[in-house]
Amino acid sequence: MTSSTRRPVLLRALLASACAVALLAGPAPSAPAAAQEAASAVQDLVLDNVSLAFGDTLVTAPKVTVSGTRLSRDDLLAILKSESKDAKDASKDSWPARLQRLDAGSLTMPELRVERRDGEKRQVVTYRDVAARTIRAGRISELTAAGATLSVEGAPQAGRGSYGRIRAEEVDLTALARLYSEAGSATTPFLRLYASLAVEAIAFIDERGTTVSIARLTGRDLAGRQTPATWRGAVEALGDGGLAEDDRAKRARAAGLLADLAEAVSVGSLEATDLNVKEVKGEDPLSFSIGRMSYAGGTEAAITLADVGFGAKEAQGKVGRLTLTGFSLEPTITALRRLAKAPAPADANPSKGAAPAQDPQEAELRRLTPVIGTLTLSDLGLDLAQAAVAPGPVASGDPLKAPKPVALPPLHIGLRGASMSFGPPKDGVPTESRFSLTGLTMPASAVEGVPGLGSLGLYGYRDLDLDATADTAWSEDKRELSFKELSLSGKDMGRLHLNATLGGIGPEVFDPDAAVSGFAMLSATAKALDLTLENGGLFERFIDAQAKVLSLKPDELRKEYVTASVIGVPVILGNSAAAKAIGAAMGKFVAKPGILSISAKAKSGEGLGMVDVSTAPTPAAVLDKLDVSAKAD
Repeated sequence: MTSSTRRPVLLRALLASACAVALLAGPAPSAPAAAQEAASAVQDLVLDNVSLAFGDTLVTAPKVTVSGTRLSRDDLLAILKSESKDAKDASKDSWPARLQRLDAGSLTMPELRVERRDGEKRQVVTYRDVAARTIRAGRISELTAAGATLSVEGAPQAGRGSYGRIRAEEVDLTALARLYSEAGSATTPFLRLYASLAVEAIAFIDERGTTVSIARLTGRDLAGRQTPATWRGAVEALGDGGLAEDDRAKRARAAGLLADLAEAVSVGSLEATDLNVKEVKGEDPLSFSIGRMSYAGGTEAAITLADVGFGAKEAQGKVGRLTLTGFSLEPTITALRRLAKAPAPADANPSKGAAPAQDPQEAELRRLTPVIGTLTLSDLGLDLAQAAVAPGPVASGDPLKAPKPVALPPLHIGLRGASMSFGPPKDGVPTESRFSLTGLTMPASAVEGVPGLGSLGLYGYRDLDLDATADTAWSEDKRELSFKELSLSGKDMGRLHLNATLGGIGPEVFDPDAAVSGFAMLSATAKALDLTLENGGLFERFIDAQAKVLSLKPDELRKEYVTASVIGVPVILGNSAAAKAIGAAMGKFVAKPGILSISAKAKSGEGLGMVDVSTAPTPAAVLDKLDVSAKAD
């Protein structure tokens, strides 16, 4: 991934490269029809050793051929001169004004070199056999290059790379120049930059030996909108400081620029095939691959990854398909706008002993959380390396004859499907969420140390096949947090289902300040609880295993558990009517395992708080504040 400090460098280089092709194409007349008729006849022109510098970017081309144009050589030389500093001539000499006059049958360059320097950083892209066809009013019908090479020096991502054939259709150079150099606002309409783009055989290797390759990258309908600072100004300003700056004024400035850029880009679709990343150096080489990665824009944007593979020394894995839908940057942009307008905290007055205001940077960044939407996954396979098993003691007592540790096969974990959905965030925390796992498979030995699951191997389970669901939602109006479903089920085991409602959960629970949110949780109350236990074979295996340990027959142990449930549970809970109902239901379930259901609801509409439980003298006092029902089927 590209670091935050690197993105401005690459984006500026991209904009410069695109503009360079436009500027070297030369202008075409946009005069009225009568003036055009008086212009010179269509001709072919050749310019040698063309060099153009703007900002920190230098563009050079040994030879430029413009065919089928009415421009003269002087016209071409005039279009390539530096932008006028005279305010009176600024409008006609601006790049958009020049590019608007472009009109030619074709433009070709055997080589186009774009070099950008930023301090000690140097990036050079050299394109081969560049051709632009049918240029009308700054729009190119087709833009191609046979390939390109890339070199980056003096940067954390220093390295070299190459591109195969590049092809773009309906490229609007005038629109790109306007975005690059002209200011606009949120009401400015979007300008389409290209209809389609395709780049083949992308490859890059950095100084550490990390390689990145993409067989083919395509995109459609890229559009942009002008921003108040211009795209160039915004990117350059972000290169000087971002949201991580300590200075609040700089953070506010960066927030506004990021919000402008986020709202100024529209992408129809993107797709990359055969993406591979490999790190071969070091003690733990790793690899990552994606067979196909696609993005579809619009009102129902979606990101899909197919045939994902990853590997390291200790783990190997694959994912059949990964899809993200419902993603939205709207909360992020809103938070950026709020941060951009936030006033700087007033300085503390030492003479009055006032403490300086706390820096809200962490809280600000947390509120930038977007709407994540729904993430779905299918066909996950993970192989984890296991430590070798130490051999037993040497019978001869000679350590030189000790057997070598026994290597164990990789631990395989599978997942047929998973889904994670998140609702709109409140101060960076989703107010709704749903997690669902289907077909989580693994050896029972993998959960030996997990409470509640560690004994499954003792009950005869060698391989586990589990499903799990967690569905929660927060209601601001009711100040409630609902656990609509918490469930865990396993093949040949059964199912545990729980739903509950907590009260006293207000907006302060989501406060970024841990002290505020932690204190708010102390006022939470339990309003309702429903528990359902459905046996699917686990209980019988539990009885059989415990009977062997205690040297009893399974039926004898079952009778003891029935007695303990019917008599012991009510005694422990205070012998109230509710306690007896719970004991009777548990006894019936033990005698004939089926479905056990227990529900409890606070008699008080406010719920049962921590104080109510902690100050109750006996369990019976707690049960007296609840309406409890229990049954077994």
